[in-house]
Amino acid sequence: MAHRQSKWATVGLALALVGASAGAAGCAGWGGGVGTASGAINVLMVNNPQMVDLQALTAEGFTKQTGIRVNYTVLPENDVRDKISQEFSSQAGQYDVASLSNFEIPIYARSKWIAPLDPYLTADPGFDQADVLKPMTASLAGDDGKVYGEPFYGESSFLMYRKDILDAKGITMPAKPTWQDVAGIAARVDNAQPGMRGICLRGEPGWGQVMAPVTTVVNTFGGTWFTKDWQAQVNSEGFRQATAFYVDLVRAHGEPGAAQAGFTDCLNNMIGGHVAMWYDATSAAGSLEASNSPVRGKLGYAPAPVVRTPSSGWLYAWSWSIQQASKQKADAWKFISWASGKDYESLVGSKLGWSRVPAGKRASTYTNPQYLREAGAFAEPTRNAIESADPRNPGVQPRPAIGIQFVDIPEFTDLATQVSQYISSAIAGQTSVESALNRGQGLAGDVAERYRSRQQK
Repeated sequence: MAHRQSKWATVGLALALVGASAGAAGCAGWGGGVGTASGAINVLMVNNPQMVDLQALTAEGFTKQTGIRVNYTVLPENDVRDKISQEFSSQAGQYDVASLSNFEIPIYARSKWIAPLDPYLTADPGFDQADVLKPMTASLAGDDGKVYGEPFYGESSFLMYRKDILDAKGITMPAKPTWQDVAGIAARVDNAQPGMRGICLRGEPGWGQVMAPVTTVVNTFGGTWFTKDWQAQVNSEGFRQATAFYVDLVRAHGEPGAAQAGFTDCLNNMIGGHVAMWYDATSAAGSLEASNSPVRGKLGYAPAPVVRTPSSGWLYAWSWSIQQASKQKADAWKFISWASGKDYESLVGSKLGWSRVPAGKRASTYTNPQYLREAGAFAEPTRNAIESADPRNPGVQPRPAIGIQFVDIPEFTDLATQVSQYISSAIAGQTSVESALNRGQGLAGDVAERYRSRQQK
């Protein structure tokens, strides 16, 4: 472990020089320098399994090597989002690092609640930012082009399907399926086995539930939430065609109770052999290919289906950012560099097993023979899905904000949650797609009007 100590000694000196240079120049644009060592940092993070693993490995893997203690506050996703928002908007400085997604990071950067990481990346070349998958770096950058977050783990979306079921029907999954291909296959494999439906698609209300896959379908059908000049498009042709297609597909060949089915329900349906296909997060493959999964080895993985775009997978990453008000930025960066670094992945692999590595962020993960032995069935499709994602140009027209399965504005969560409720009602047969989107158009129009008014001032 001597190389680790040597690395941190070099980084500490480099950061000190960067801080001295910034001070000499009278520049405090990224927090008045890099801070001084205190021996402890406070980290606020979500309680996902990968984060719990991190917590368990910190004393041995990080504190023992750096002398920096890490005080974790770990909360469920909704709770941690609320607490991070309150903490960072007030700039109280109680927490040095927080787990943020690529939805929040550009917004927080715009508000100057988080510090740019470029000075630390310059001082710490061993972190190897070039190894981070380019769409991840792009989605975690601010309007100024600077990096404001480092991914801990990431995902895109792809199509998962039962190879044995398709083979029995004489069906070959296209290398790049269209949504029309998928609908045709879903019809042919419906009831291929007793109680098996053709496909599982999320229908549960929520901006991160049904609206995530629906928005990717909207993008590739040629729709968008807003034009570049902030005109609402929720009931426009592309949005309407995509939503009608999605609703019709899940109603005709989808899982029972689809209007209330989310990620976990579809995962259970796929593992239980109740559906032949599933379009959802690449991160699901780890569970499907787990040693105790009854469908392990029976699955194929295809790119997210398309219509008018070359790709359509979403992009999501739980990532680390430093609060602008932190007094311990140098130590905070050391933590981020470790937690998002190559050595941490190796530590997880050796201590907990390579199937538990927080993947989806680094190119080197997908050339690691030890990881590939565990994840060979889905590693390359996952990497291809992430590298094909284009958060700045996901559709057929220019957008006013970054984002694939979301529009990166604070208002989107409430807007999309309300629209999702209307779409779930359409899936349940309680309203029409036309009525759902007309109601959504009114809500989107209110948001668009606010942004047009700001631009005119």
